[in-house]
Amino acid sequence: MPEKQPESATPKRVARARAVLDALEHLVGGLGTAILALAALLWLVLVALTCVVGVGLLLAPTVPRVVRAVAERERARLSRWGPEIIGPEPAPARVRAAMADPAVRRELGWVLVHGTFGISVSLVALTLPINGVQDVTYPLWWRLLSPTDPAPNLVFWSVRDTPDALKVALLGLVLAVAFLALGPGLARLQAWPGRRLLPPSADVDLSLRVAQLSATRAAALDAHATELRRIERSLHDGTQNRLVAVTVLLGATRRALTRDPAGAEAMLERAQDAAEQALAELRTVVRGILPPVLADRGLAGALAGLAADCGVPCRIDVDVPGRCAASVEATTYFVVAEALTNIAKHSQARHATVTVRRQGGALSLRVEDDGVGGAEEHEGSGLTGIRRRIEAHDGLLTLTSPPGGPTTLLVELPCGS
Repeated sequence: MPEKQPESATPKRVARARAVLDALEHLVGGLGTAILALAALLWLVLVALTCVVGVGLLLAPTVPRVVRAVAERERARLSRWGPEIIGPEPAPARVRAAMADPAVRRELGWVLVHGTFGISVSLVALTLPINGVQDVTYPLWWRLLSPTDPAPNLVFWSVRDTPDALKVALLGLVLAVAFLALGPGLARLQAWPGRRLLPPSADVDLSLRVAQLSATRAAALDAHATELRRIERSLHDGTQNRLVAVTVLLGATRRALTRDPAGAEAMLERAQDAAEQALAELRTVVRGILPPVLADRGLAGALAGLAADCGVPCRIDVDVPGRCAASVEATTYFVVAEALTNIAKHSQARHATVTVRRQGGALSLRVEDDGVGGAEEHEGSGLTGIRRRIEAHDGLLTLTSPPGGPTTLLVELPCGS
């Protein structure tokens, strides 16, 4: 009998295939911004040349605006792929002041690098899969070509018969394997100038960080107030009413003891039922504040319980040495609970996966499903509540959900070293 492959082999292959597809997507997007950067670079050269006759002096103020517009496109592209890159303040209107701005100078350097080096990396990298597909399929259609048609690119021999065509297919396989091995690295190399030159300077980044933390703190306080109102409503509308009913029934029972002992016994049973219901509702409220299952079974056991109750088959993969702070574990628990609820209600998925890892001082959470995708974050949605919980911990949330799926929710929470 053939050997059974380890269970971890399939997720690794899926992750590798997804990394290659992501690399292809980023290379195509990077080629688009590289073409824009090349156009901006040519415009800069044209304006500089026409300055000799005076016309360029009138066009000079457009250069910083064109460069800034292209740089913002690249910042948006890179922010979708990794950590967000926040743009600087608007460039000064005067050319001399704009050229003295460090952010504008870095953007000019990026335009030069990305418009030359970046476009070269994109073309070389995209040549591999395009030629690979063409060469692999070449034996299927080469006979339709006339004898004077040239052979595919990178083919240095004449194709006269089927063995020669099969050699072309073999070359296509080599090109495909080369892209599988080199594609993600080339995508990172293409993005490196933007990651290096387009972030704001340290002082600007610090002020933006302070503003972001202030907004996060306000959102956390708002979320805390909302949670307190929810708890108050639960206690007032549920538990308090049950306890009032218990008090009323006990008073009626006391008065009926001498007049109607049988009726008093029935009232006692009703009072006991009301007390049990009040206790159950009180336990539900307590679980909503901090689930006791986290203390009893730990994060892995608590998430396994959520997966068991999920309406979609769900696999849990938790590798977290030791324990994190109680607030971090509670946030992770509630995020997974909300995400699995959304998957069961809206995604039409057949399978979901929850992966939790602790790497250094951060807890990484990944929730994936193979549903229809199209998840959007808007005010009042469950995703908004998830983001508020995460930002209260100074964490990061990234949602990828193209129409047709799959949907991936990535969360990073600081949890100490």
